[in-house]
Amino acid sequence: MKTDYSALYKVLNYLFRQESYLTMALTHRSAGSRNNERLEFLGDSLLNYIAAEALFERFPTASEGELTRSRATLVREETLAEIAQQLNLGDYLQLGGGELKSGGWRRPSILADALEAVFGAIYLDSDIQTCKQVILRLLKPRLDKLSPHKITKDPKTCLQEYLQAQQRPLPVYRVLTVQGDPPTQHFEVECQVEGLTVPAYGTGDSRRRAEQAAAHKALNILNGN
Repeated sequence: MKTDYSALYKVLNYLFRQESYLTMALTHRSAGSRNNERLEFLGDSLLNYIAAEALFERFPTASEGELTRSRATLVREETLAEIAQQLNLGDYLQLGGGELKSGGWRRPSILADALEAVFGAIYLDSDIQTCKQVILRLLKPRLDKLSPHKITKDPKTCLQEYLQAQQRPLPVYRVLTVQGDPPTQHFEVECQVEGLTVPAYGTGDSRRRAEQAAAHKALNILNGN
């Protein structure tokens, strides 16, 4: 774990006045009771607001659904973890012994949460405008490539809308097995849908991907494919 933040300040293009905010943002709950969970909550809200505003202004003809899917693309765990990796955020994380042994500094969920906490820390250390500038600069490469009209709905969303249209209960997802250790785990998930005689199953290297795979299979069955 690095304690010299000079390189991180450079890639963030932001210098903390109260470094304790940054230290807290990089402290995982496994390292103690004083951790980044509250900052993550704050940063998540800031990120969603700033991303929504940027999309609203950049794409004036996009529908609500297109804007919602675009924002989900920008703020999802995979995107945030990629940005955190580009910042080498894992090198600075304070983790408990168990997370250190299991490679927690590489785990996408921990990296994504830490990045959101850093956003919250920047806001508290400065102001909303400065925080907005940092977030938009990090999101810019993805914003520039984004086309709301071309973002398709993911299988879980499609399945939910399909069932809602028929006034049927929403699907229930359940993790059946988790094999391996982070960050190379393998998940098996079942998706229970009213009307299917047996659940649909999906696998993936994250719970989210396994659920998406299960939803895709459920949709195929419901559509007779």
